[in-house]
Amino acid sequence: MGVSLTAHQLIGLLVDPGSYRSWDEPTAGSAAEPADPGYRASLARARERTGVDEAVLTGLGRIGGEAVALVASEFGFLGGSIGVATAERITRAVERATAERLPLVALPVSGGTRMQEGTAAFLCMLRITAAVQAHRAAGLPYLTYLRNPTMGGVFASWGTLGQLVFAEPGARLGFLGPRVYEELRGVELPPEVQCAETLAERGLVDAVVEPEELREVLRRSLSVLTRRPLPVPTAGPAASAEPAEPAEPAERPDAWEAVLRTRRPDRPGTRELLRRTAEELVLLDAPGGRDGALVRALAVLDGQPAVVVGQQRQAGARERPFTTADLRAVRRTARLAEQLGLPLVTVVDTAGAELSVQAELDGVAVEIAHCLTTLLALRTPVLAVLLGQGSGGGALALLPADRVLAAANAWLAPLPPEGASAIVHRDGAHAPELARAQGITAHDLAAVGLVDTVVPELPDAADEPAAFCARLGHAAATALAALTAVPERTRLTARAARHRRLGDVLAAE
Repeated sequence: MGVSLTAHQLIGLLVDPGSYRSWDEPTAGSAAEPADPGYRASLARARERTGVDEAVLTGLGRIGGEAVALVASEFGFLGGSIGVATAERITRAVERATAERLPLVALPVSGGTRMQEGTAAFLCMLRITAAVQAHRAAGLPYLTYLRNPTMGGVFASWGTLGQLVFAEPGARLGFLGPRVYEELRGVELPPEVQCAETLAERGLVDAVVEPEELREVLRRSLSVLTRRPLPVPTAGPAASAEPAEPAEPAERPDAWEAVLRTRRPDRPGTRELLRRTAEELVLLDAPGGRDGALVRALAVLDGQPAVVVGQQRQAGARERPFTTADLRAVRRTARLAEQLGLPLVTVVDTAGAELSVQAELDGVAVEIAHCLTTLLALRTPVLAVLLGQGSGGGALALLPADRVLAAANAWLAPLPPEGASAIVHRDGAHAPELARAQGITAHDLAAVGLVDTVVPELPDAADEPAAFCARLGHAAATALAALTAVPERTRLTARAARHRRLGDVLAAE
């Protein structure tokens, strides 16, 4: 891939026409001009060639009407390298964005710190990082778009500290440049190692986005991140802050019939649920891409902004294994929700975590444990949705929550019924019997205190996908509104009490 757009070109693609206002003060001719004549000449040539006075532009613009601070690197100016003056400009822009309570969008493209200024420039990465950390600590969105190339100290500091990190397709992104790597190690660095798509596959980049599509992605992201939740509805189902009584269909589904229904290939999954219900939706990358078992997104559901992480169990007739990488991405997404101050919605629909030698070596059980502790300790509200299959540790990892909704045919069990039958009866023929005996259905789960609201299927979500998704989306939004209205300390105390008593009813029986 060639060199990225200029800073002016990219800003022009992103902001509303006529809305950009520069924050930059001239650096040319200042007392900070270097003593070295060769370096001074390089700076003069860079200014003449690019028409800008430094390797970064900063200012204020609007994206979809939303005021946003912008920091955009200019690669044509000494490779977008960061010198002391460059770092000071970036730092002042970040500090101003924090003081004015503005979201910040950083658009780095850089070979790293400026070698002509040595250690002084290198240490300025700490200055910029401290300003970014203060911006994030103030509860303000910080989004980055990594362009081709973004390397060295820029990549290892403010370039990748965005709560959301987007990247240009094919961009080279990494710590050490290929020429330096070859000189120091004596071998070539495979180019795919530092490719944006490789990083996205490994969960290090949230989405790979074409420059022409970035404005809309940022607009939708900011719409979610700056949205204030609507108040708790005063009318309609589940309007109070307390969990609603489970909705009772005309007839409770048989446990084995429910299992079979959740395995229908045409049953709505997490992606379909979001596409049918979200007013705003930004799908983020996850391990395995669209063929993987995880969905990550920003969404607005009936006016309620949220971060969503859910399992997508099936591709046609093929089950998607829920991997160790997926579990790590769940934890990263949970931390993202906490950083952004948004509620987290988890969607459970899985035949189970991956069963393989590699999964054992990758520590799948350890990652399940870490998911449990992460969600249990999360300061932001957590809503779990049991959408369909809930098998084993892969399902359990997403279930710690302040409130749980369940589709009427959804179920939860330590193993699929066939596996339980194999343990108890040494064959799979008794699966229907075990399903009915183990208390796995949504209504059984409501009786033991896990599920707060059962969302009806009439009689099967696969037969009424639009109506079912609308019901579930409304129930989720109502629950989110109630949860966000509860003070944090009260909610966390209630969460601890909730999990302390789970299963007591079952044990008493």
